[in-house]
Amino acid sequence: DKVTPETVNFMAKHGRGLICMPMMGDRLEELQISMMVSDNTAPPGTAFTVSVDARRGVTTGTSAYDRAVTIRTLVDPATRPEDLTRPGHIFPLRAMPGGVLRRAGHTE
Repeated sequence: DKVTPETVNFMAKHGRGLICMPMMGDRLEELQISMMVSDNTAPPGTAFTVSVDARRGVTTGTSAYDRAVTIRTLVDPATRPEDLTRPGHIFPLRAMPGGVLRRAGHTE
C-alpha cells in the first residue's frame, strides 16, 4: 500500500535508471520468474531476472501508475505466474539468502 504512482514517479525522477524489485528466490520460483542470464559475469553480480509487468490493470507498463500496479502485484501473496507478463518494465532482483551477511549488494 506504500507503493503509489507518486512514489514510483519520485524514484524514477530522482533515482534515475531502472526500477528494480528485490525478491527472495522462493517467491521468484513460485511466480516462475527466471534469471535474465544463466552465467552472470557482471562484476557486482547483481542477480537480475526477466522483467515483468502486471497482466491486469496496466496499459503499456511504462507509466508510474503501471509500475506501481506491477510492484503491488508482485508482493500480493495471491499473485500467480499467469498474473504477470514477460518481458516488462519492473526488474525483479534475486536476493541472496542471509542478506548482507552473504552479499553486500544493493539487492540485499
